[in-house]
Amino acid sequence: MSDIKAIAGARIFDGQSWHEEAVLVVKDGQVSGIVLPEEVPPAARRVDAAGALLVPGFIDLQVNGGGGVLFNDLPEIDAIERICAAHARFGTTALLATLITDGLEVRARAIEAGHQARLAHVPGFLGLHLEGPHLSIVRKGVHDASLIRPMSEADLDAMLGCAHLVEHLMVTVAAENVTTDQVRRMREAGIIVSLGHTDADYATVLRYADAGATTVTHLYNAMSPLGHRQPGMLGAALADGRLSAGLIADGFHVDPVAIGIALRAKVGPGRVFLVTDAMSTIGSDMSGFLLNGREIFRKDGRLTLENGTLAGADIDMLSSIQFLHDEVGVALDEVLRMAASYPADVMGISARKGRLLPGLDADFVLLTPELEMVATVIGGREVYRA
Repeated sequence: MSDIKAIAGARIFDGQSWHEEAVLVVKDGQVSGIVLPEEVPPAARRVDAAGALLVPGFIDLQVNGGGGVLFNDLPEIDAIERICAAHARFGTTALLATLITDGLEVRARAIEAGHQARLAHVPGFLGLHLEGPHLSIVRKGVHDASLIRPMSEADLDAMLGCAHLVEHLMVTVAAENVTTDQVRRMREAGIIVSLGHTDADYATVLRYADAGATTVTHLYNAMSPLGHRQPGMLGAALADGRLSAGLIADGFHVDPVAIGIALRAKVGPGRVFLVTDAMSTIGSDMSGFLLNGREIFRKDGRLTLENGTLAGADIDMLSSIQFLHDEVGVALDEVLRMAASYPADVMGISARKGRLLPGLDADFVLLTPELEMVATVIGGREVYRA
């Protein structure tokens, strides 16, 4: 027997438009439609949203940890479950568990954990993001320089095999340590190739986009900057419509003024989308942690090495949305697209997620009009209520 629910009393955003005095109908975990009250099926179980905002679930393509666990430290399905549960508290309904530069054994365990999470249908697990180890030493950021290296044929084979095991895979690579042919082969296997932690110049970035790179990792950070004579990777990310770019909106990684400039300058159809780059601290009271044996300090919303180098972010997706809307002045509907629709487009899953349209997964978030959490729903099932 079908499970039909009708969520009424909410202001609904479907990913494109707002619906006033409408009802979201969910059937067997999928969106059946957004209808008028008199069009609700008689068999539907009615749920009163009590004036909340009902918006598409957030999709985070760069999540290193949460709930007190860092994926690098515990590359197992249990960690993925804890990370997904921690971020669901802040409206994230799909995420890429992200492995920062590490050794071969850790990477192999992470890939197997992703495979097991896929088979177990862990709520909120979308796939893996392998950020490194094929990055630039010059733009390494917090990544361990001793583990950074060129991509070998064995590395490429591991990537290609991983794509089959986890279904959705993003890899961050630098032009310095990965060839255009390797990028082309990864893209042909369905891998989303993101350029990041690289000092590549404008022309080089375009060559890699020609080869199949479609995304840029954490805009502004760990990349060659925009100069008036040398546009750099930042210039390519903004000027080339084939490229989309993740953005960490915590006010520390990128100044609000620079965020506004990037959003106004970005050439489409590629988009700027939100990522958290969140570490294990999200949903915990941790004061710090270790990363590749180095101490990371948590203070005033920042995560840093002792020398002040930023080490991921101490922010969740809802806080990122609040920051963009309140501090940068981005319209709420556009911020919500940056958190859901645009990342779904980047991953090629817009036929399943990122919007509240008939036939798509019933992944949504209920917020107060002040953008505070009420509840998170994944596949029609409530997984968190504030």
